[in-house]
Amino acid sequence: MAKRGPYGKGIERREQILDAALRTIAERGYLATSIAELAEAVGLSQGGLLHYFGSKEELFVAVLRRRDETDVAAATEYTPEAFIDVVRRNALVPGLIELFTHMQAAAADPRHPAHDYMRDRYRLGIEGFSHSLRALRDAGRLPAHLDPDAAATTLFALADGLQSRWLIDPSFDMAAHLEQCWHNLIR
Repeated sequence: MAKRGPYGKGIERREQILDAALRTIAERGYLATSIAELAEAVGLSQGGLLHYFGSKEELFVAVLRRRDETDVAAATEYTPEAFIDVVRRNALVPGLIELFTHMQAAAADPRHPAHDYMRDRYRLGIEGFSHSLRALRDAGRLPAHLDPDAAATTLFALADGLQSRWLIDPSFDMAAHLEQCWHNLIR
């Protein structure tokens, strides 16, 4: 049930904006999507749309958070195979990869709205992935020599680099290269 009152309506409107932005950016791309277009899609002025997020950059960070929530919800477990499947699905939404790559580069500046998001994303993602790899290793499903922290960090960094490469050459198979690296790590 939706929340009632002005606060609930604000939350509902924010969700509508995020849904429209996620869909539009996925289809058209980050660079080809304007705030004016997103505002029109949800029946608001540009200022009205940005009222819900504070700035264009904050909106785009919220879109990335929503994408992360969708990826986490789609995964039934946090395994290397599930991680590779996320990368494989990302190839179906080039606009979101484009957005992520631009926000990732901008996040190098600690003043940028994406800075804390990226730091938290890496910290939480690597901690969760490392925990799962450790459990798989301790259960005998992965080699005893595998360092879960190093493997999780390596796979996250590799996936991001492969996405950047894929933006330049969409015929490049990100998932296949990530899968090959994983197999090399567990040998």
